[in-house]
Amino acid sequence: MSSSFRYPVMNSTLFSLFLFVLIANVSFCFSTKVYLVYMGSKSGEHEHPDDILKENHQILASVHNGSIEQAQASHVYSYRHGFRGFAAKLSDEQASQISKMAGVVSVFPNSKRKLHTTHSWDFMGLLDDQTMETLGYSIKNQENIIIGFIDTGIWPESPSFSDTDMPAVPPGWKGQCQSGEAFNASTCNRKVIGARYYISGYEAEEESNEKVSFKSARDSTGHGSHTASIATGRYVENMNYKGLASGGARGGAPMARIAVYKTCWDSGCYDVDLLAAFDDAIRDGVHILSLSLGAQSPQGDYFNDAISIGSFHAANRGVLVVSSAGNEGMPGSATNLAPWMLTVAASSTDRDFTSDIMLGNGAKVTLLDQGESLSLFEMNASSRIISASQAFAGYFTPYQSSYCLESSLNKTKTKGKVLVCRHVESSTDSKVKKSKIVKEAGGVGMILIDETNQDVAIPFVIPSAIVGKKTGEKILSYLKTTRKPMSKILRAKTVIGAQPAPRVAAFSSRGPSALSPEILKPDITAPGINILAAWSPATGNMFNILSGTSMACPHVTGIATLVKAVHPSWSPSAIKSAIMTTATILDKHHKPISVDPEQTRANAFDYGSGFLNPARVLDPGLIYDSEPTDFIAFLCSLGYDQRSLHLVTRDNSTCNSMNTLTTASNLNYPSISVPNLKDSFSVTRVVTNVGKATSIYKSIVSSPPGVNVTVTPNRLVFRRMGQKIKFIVNFKVTSPSKGYKFGFLSWKNKRLQVTSPLVVKVG
Repeated sequence: MSSSFRYPVMNSTLFSLFLFVLIANVSFCFSTKVYLVYMGSKSGEHEHPDDILKENHQILASVHNGSIEQAQASHVYSYRHGFRGFAAKLSDEQASQISKMAGVVSVFPNSKRKLHTTHSWDFMGLLDDQTMETLGYSIKNQENIIIGFIDTGIWPESPSFSDTDMPAVPPGWKGQCQSGEAFNASTCNRKVIGARYYISGYEAEEESNEKVSFKSARDSTGHGSHTASIATGRYVENMNYKGLASGGARGGAPMARIAVYKTCWDSGCYDVDLLAAFDDAIRDGVHILSLSLGAQSPQGDYFNDAISIGSFHAANRGVLVVSSAGNEGMPGSATNLAPWMLTVAASSTDRDFTSDIMLGNGAKVTLLDQGESLSLFEMNASSRIISASQAFAGYFTPYQSSYCLESSLNKTKTKGKVLVCRHVESSTDSKVKKSKIVKEAGGVGMILIDETNQDVAIPFVIPSAIVGKKTGEKILSYLKTTRKPMSKILRAKTVIGAQPAPRVAAFSSRGPSALSPEILKPDITAPGINILAAWSPATGNMFNILSGTSMACPHVTGIATLVKAVHPSWSPSAIKSAIMTTATILDKHHKPISVDPEQTRANAFDYGSGFLNPARVLDPGLIYDSEPTDFIAFLCSLGYDQRSLHLVTRDNSTCNSMNTLTTASNLNYPSISVPNLKDSFSVTRVVTNVGKATSIYKSIVSSPPGVNVTVTPNRLVFRRMGQKIKFIVNFKVTSPSKGYKFGFLSWKNKRLQVTSPLVVKVG
């Protein structure tokens, strides 16, 4: 499809955002109104803004009987930097005349638009506070919920962390605001109520001459500010990243309080510091802990992992720990595997940031595809495009140069050209570095074939775009079959609804659990691709767009905070159950959620119980609750002895027949996993009624292929709130099969559906 037909739709909202404030100050004549005249991309970087303004006045003069004075009086605004166009007060007839002029793409009225929320909370269907109140859920209590963030610190002056109109600090708070570099006791406020930093473990391991940025709770990298604002940032009217994704933004629980525990420095986070942070957080009185960090897979067992140990203690004290699953993208790579944690995978929203890639010359230009990008640079004209393998230099082979490695490109062959580079790593930094390498060699653009197909937008330093394998092969084929191949890469833009959503991210770490396959991990998925949120100005930006399970984790933290606000007496396991059993496994088109890169059908190892569903989470009907003693029984079922158990519990707990589960699968978990089904097997669960006092639920089962699943009883009759009913799930092999198979069990009444994934492997 020709790009010229796309522009009016693509930019109408953008223009109205730019003009929102200006229009309020314009007085209108009865016969005129403000129109926007869009004239496409700038024709060259050397166009002087004053010359563009003069040309716009001349166009307006032509519909004002040649009067420059009238033209200037009607002129409202000129767009002179990223694209061409202007706004002016025109009659309908004048607007029609201009629409027919050479160089004009479109003319349209300045319609009033609502600012778009950025964007993941709208996509998930998080209801506004007033709607929540109407439905009977008062979430005002969130101002008494304290979320601890174990991360890289915070930039407290960010508008996302303003304490305007917030009440006094909750009386139960016992934390402190620790002074340090560029951070003193008065830096905290009624939003950021506590801040500590931990560096002993870092200093013990790192070189003594390593300089630390901000030896305090202040965030020098941006990661901690980003995650905190996703979960609980205040409303910011016009959050954007260099003009992309512009709109109002807020966190999931914007009135909740923040306690900062900075344990992560430039090179990472050490266990000594992590455990110290857990320890303080529990004592300080946080209600929820959010950790967008974890071990590299394979994770060590529960007793060699600081996060597992710290989170056990937190759960034992009634603190829910929400964590990220990891970004390794391979089966069995999920981390933060303890069943007393809520582990989050990453998925997409329906918003992408893309750059159009055009192939051809001036006579024939084809819009080939859209590549993921955050690059705001744009090529002025088409240039020759070559494979980086053709630009090999020195001792590098063409194959090595195809990956645009340091010093691998011949500057003579690269100068003035668009290079097609390959990429196999997952790191964002390595992708940005390739664009720098191409630029330093004289290249004017880059198309990066991402062999991991991660769909992550990157802020490249030259006009660039990322494409997947299939599109990459099309481009390479074009190079081979065309005598003089040409290409042009346009600046990044925001696109809504171009792909199915949500989709599980290619980089998101997957199950089964490498430690305890009887526990399904991850537990849930939430938005984690191209998320706009607060950042650290120490890195140059107040806001930034990031991808990772790090970004998915605080989305769940925000919703968990709302659940805690509405149901303050619920245990961490109850909150976790509500989030898991109300999740959805369908995308916005009511089709099964897919997984990148191939957009094949996803399963429970990709998304756990499904995609976070804020609209249902406050009223789950039934919950699967667990107490700390249940987790001790779980550990006993895995064969841990009293000595190793003591390392975690730090009490006199023992394993005896009274508190030992017959199988780890019998932990009262909201999902059910049977990793070694021989012939038949039974699993026990207990549900607690948290819905209407009198209610009846019937079971609905979708059995995994090759297995027959029955439930006894298949009907649950509740007479009161808080009533518990036990049921048994029976598995019977009907036909041999290889690998894991997936199904689900739902308890359904007229109003609610409580769903658990079933994961079975026939042994």
